Amino acid sequence: MSERRRTGPQRIVCLTEETTETLYLLGEQDRIVGISGFTVRPPQARREKPKVSAFTSAKIERIVALKPDLVLGFSDLQAGIAADLIRAGIEVHVFNQRGVGEILESIAMLGRMIGTHARAQALIGRLRRSIDDARRAASQLPCRPRVYFEEWDDPLICGIRWVGELVEIAGAENCFADLAARPAAKERIIADPYEVVRRAPDVLIASWCGKKFNPARVRERPGWESIPALRHERLFEIKSSEILQPGPAALTDGLSRLRRIIADSAHDMVENGARDPRGRRSAPLPRRTGRDRP
Repeated sequence: MSERRRTGPQRIVCLTEETTETLYLLGEQDRIVGISGFTVRPPQARREKPKVSAFTSAKIERIVALKPDLVLGFSDLQAGIAADLIRAGIEVHVFNQRGVGEILESIAMLGRMIGTHARAQALIGRLRRSIDDARRAASQLPCRPRVYFEEWDDPLICGIRWVGELVEIAGAENCFADLAARPAAKERIIADPYEVVRRAPDVLIASWCGKKFNPARVRERPGWESIPALRHERLFEIKSSEILQPGPAALTDGLSRLRRIIADSAHDMVENGARDPRGRRSAPLPRRTGRDRP
C-alpha cells in the first residue's frame, strides 16, 4: 500500500518533544493536534501547535476536547497522565527507550503505527550513518578522555544510558557507565560527591535539565579542584533539548556537540602531556586520603 494514503491515527497528541520532532521529520506534522509545553524542537511546532502538557502533568480535559485518536508519552513518569487518559477512553502509547538502539526502534515503531514505515526506515538510515561516521572519527582520536556527564547538580545525577552510549560513540570513556545503565534518575544519584574526584574525569559535560550550567558553582565543590577536568578548564555545557531528549535530537545535534567537545579535549590532553598518544595517563594524578577528605 502506498504511503501517500494516510493510514493510522490522524489526530495525535505528543506529551514529549521527541515524538513531535520525529513526526515533523517524517513529514507528518499535520497529524499533531497537541504538544508538550517544553517542546522547542522543531521551532515551528511551538508556534503552530497547542500546548497541553508539562512533563509529569497535563491538561486532561483539554486533551480530551481535542479528540485525539492517539496520545504518545514517555516512561513511567507519565504513567499517571496515561492512566487518566485511558480512563477517559483515549488510546495511549507510552514509549520507554533508554539506549541508542531503543531510540532507533521507537522511531521505527512510530513509523509503523502511522503507516510511514519506509520514511521511518529512511530516517533511521540517516541516523545510523551519522553514528557510524562518529565511530570512525573517534577511532582516529589520539586518546580516549574520561567524561563525567552531569544531568543534575543537586543532588548530583549522572547521565542516562543513551547519553553514556553517545559519549562512547564520540570517542570517550563514560566515568559512570555503571550508573548510566539504571533507568530512573533517582538510581543515578551520586551520593558521595567525592566519588567524582576518585574517578578523575578529564572532561565534565553538564546538561542540567533546562537549568543553565554554572561552572563557578562546580569549581566551589569541596575537593574538586584536583579533578583533571577542572584543573585544565575542560568544563562544557550541552543544551538539554539537544542531548536529554531520547529521539532524533540526541542522535544528531547532541552527538555532534559531543564529538566536538571530546575531539578538542583529546587533542588538548595529548598536547599538554596528560595522556600519551596511546591514551594512557602520562603521570598519576593526585589522590586524597580519607583523612584529607572534606
